[in-house]
Amino acid sequence: MDGVYHDEVEIEDFEYDEDNETYYYPCPCGDKFEITKEDLQNGEEVATCPSCSLIVKVIYDPEDFQREENLSAKPVLVKA
Repeated sequence: MDGVYHDEVEIEDFEYDEDNETYYYPCPCGDKFEITKEDLQNGEEVATCPSCSLIVKVIYDPEDFQREENLSAKPVLVKA
């Protein structure tokens, strides 16, 4: 998604809701920008506000959000 970002925000500045695996950040309109853990795992970097047209770019390290099955797929060294 390309567009004009309202801001660029570090993922550490978002609040994380474990129940619905979603990150939230306050929007100037009074609602909150949101992006899900799944979105981040899929390489998304845009958090949207459900109440207005503003978007923010999320600054994060994609390696921190690799899917667990990808992490377990690393080769295991076996000694002969």
